[in-house]
Amino acid sequence: MQEEALGGLSTAAQRQLVALARSLAADSKQPPVSPAVKLKPGTTLVREWHGRTHTVIVQEKGFEHEGKHYTSLTQIAHHITGAHWSGPRFFGLRRAAKNPSRGAADGE
Repeated sequence: MQEEALGGLSTAAQRQLVALARSLAADSKQPPVSPAVKLKPGTTLVREWHGRTHTVIVQEKGFEHEGKHYTSLTQIAHHITGAHWSGPRFFGLRRAAKNPSRGAADGE
């Protein structure tokens, strides 16, 4: 009755439940993987890196950064930092894995 009156789960909640179910079904000792975030065209991502603000605009097919088109956020993160980064992680769309051995070497 509540679902009929108020609606069902959000798409994000459904993705999280599917990811959790897959993780538990695999009987893995790993924590469930966060499902990919869906970005709508027109969304703006902002990231400051070494005192400079970088803005990315999500497009139908890819991303725009500083007037150039890229097919992935990872390409943009590499362009900005000069090092390999997960694009979604660099722009704060995913959390870093908890790994104490990495320490501050990942940050700015």
